[in-house]
Amino acid sequence: MSDFIAAADHALLEQHGLNSFEALWALQLEAVDEPNTERGGWSSVYRLELGERAYYLKRQSNHLTRSLRHPCGEPTFAREFRNIQRYAELGIPALQAAFFAARRVPGEQRAVLLTRALDGWQELGDYLACWSQLAVAQQQAILRACGELARRLHGAGQLHGCFYPKHIFLQAQGEHFAACLIDLEKTRPLLLGRRDRIKDLEPLLRRASRQWGGDEWRVLLQAYLDDPLSMPQWLAYLRARLADKEGR
Repeated sequence: MSDFIAAADHALLEQHGLNSFEALWALQLEAVDEPNTERGGWSSVYRLELGERAYYLKRQSNHLTRSLRHPCGEPTFAREFRNIQRYAELGIPALQAAFFAARRVPGEQRAVLLTRALDGWQELGDYLACWSQLAVAQQQAILRACGELARRLHGAGQLHGCFYPKHIFLQAQGEHFAACLIDLEKTRPLLLGRRDRIKDLEPLLRRASRQWGGDEWRVLLQAYLDDPLSMPQWLAYLRARLADKEGR
């Protein structure tokens, strides 16, 4: 895969001498959290501010995912970058890539992924933490935004795979909310119809179960479903999967 630089970010990165893998790999920054070492290598995230524009710089070494196409492994960022590009092509609201490149050096597979910071957006988890303090109109606008996001995602034939509150970002726009997704590493095509759709939605409802009950589910599903008459059936399917997960 060749190096990628988004046209909208090329001039700014070039101005700061950061338009290459080598420059971004060598850049000294403080990580925003502890490195991820689950896959035998490591992966870290840094915040990068260039004037009025901010980014998140991700770097990894030997942090690999394996598939039939890549049995020996490829950087997880390579898969995430492809998914970011696929979402953009399909019109699914999501984070945007500014730069991606990968390199092989003796004993290592390295990758760099630079994404634009979602400044001005807030993760759904933050809203859930103060849910009872929100006005009813705000609550319903957030629920509708989440339902519409899931509808666009599944309507484009994609399963997110980690449809959690921390991966859904919201931005207030008047009386409404816009919503978008991050963490696209586990995205795959939606192959099993309703079964995959239930599988994708249930984790969100389970993680929001302290704040959301049946009434909230209905508002979300009203925005999600093409046929409102199918809502009782969908509620039954979701409750059954939720009960199964909680019973394990």
